[in-house]
Amino acid sequence: MMNLDEIKITPRDREVLRLLVQGCSNKEIASQLNISPRTVKQHLRTLFLRAGIRDGRKRVKLATAVFELETMQLQQEQMTHATA
Repeated sequence: MMNLDEIKITPRDREVLRLLVQGCSNKEIASQLNISPRTVKQHLRTLFLRAGIRDGRKRVKLATAVFELETMQLQQEQMTHATA
């Protein structure tokens, strides 16, 4: 798994990656976030450059790592609310 703490990920980057992991195309992501498909591509390009990623498989690993992190955070929040 990638160390996400070393990569600057903006809130919009997270939204784009979350939708990417869900299987959305750039066009679908753009539609859901009310941005152009070109802007989606730019978010991904910039994020991958920050992470030093050039290989497609590593891009998938990054998106998967973000998804896993958000899933863990959601589970922790649910457990916190359940015990409160």
